[in-house]
Amino acid sequence: MEHRPLFDAHYAKYPPRHSENLFTTLISWSHFVQSYFLFHEGCLMIMTKPDAQPRFRPPSGPCNPELVKRLVELSEEFGTEYVLVLIDNDDREWLGGIFPGASFVKHPDYFDYIYKASDLAKLEGKNYLKIRNKLNKFKRQQAYEVEPLCKQNIEEIREFLQCWCLWKDCESDPLLDNERTAIMYTVEHCFELDLCGLAIRINGEIQAVTMFESVCPDSAVIHFEKAMSSFEGLYQAINNESAKLLAQEHIYINRQSDLGIEGLRTAKQRYHPTMMLEVQHMLLRSGDIGPVGHEHY
Repeated sequence: MEHRPLFDAHYAKYPPRHSENLFTTLISWSHFVQSYFLFHEGCLMIMTKPDAQPRFRPPSGPCNPELVKRLVELSEEFGTEYVLVLIDNDDREWLGGIFPGASFVKHPDYFDYIYKASDLAKLEGKNYLKIRNKLNKFKRQQAYEVEPLCKQNIEEIREFLQCWCLWKDCESDPLLDNERTAIMYTVEHCFELDLCGLAIRINGEIQAVTMFESVCPDSAVIHFEKAMSSFEGLYQAINNESAKLLAQEHIYINRQSDLGIEGLRTAKQRYHPTMMLEVQHMLLRSGDIGPVGHEHY
């Protein structure tokens, strides 16, 4: 946590585009992905090691072809399948100039879903008819209160999430179990991380929670959103309440990727993203590194 100011200072100049590069994501999931970082020549380099093979991401910061070449050489020394991972389209353009022989493989499981905040707040038009119907039915059937995350309710929020994990039997599913660890870390350190959130209370008890943060002047990222399924329309309600709040200061909401989980993908597509933040991994054949020069910029 003491390294957060370093990331804040760097990201103030070079805002992260993909949710996987956020400090909150890196530190809360570090137990699983084993995050490492290095600041060198004004660039931030990130390596994760979820298994025996390290994975290197493109440097964040000023374009430095020599530094990228050294990073790719290091990746090749480890024998990783992809020399660089989580490359967005902007990075692909300049990396393709440095490594003309490189191949880029898209990974839809890690595409971030980007929505217009106003779309999720207003839910207008035919695309959102079913969602509006569920939300309106919930509002007719349930008296509920919306409250911000604060020091007075953080313990209740923690207890709710523990109950949610018991109900979902998170320990039986490795992905859910790792998500549980990440969420509980996020909640434990939410004020240190400057996160915001909302809770929905029904009959005096918290039944839904969401947590998010601003990542640049026009965008916010939802870190997690959980609700008890015993209340039909509750997920639609917590989604809509957070969108109405975020739309006051943000144009876009990043709801992160679906990790290839079919049910999650269907749910995210149902809200009609404005765009997908695509990412790809880079492959090189032996000897493709070649000489590197600044003429590519």
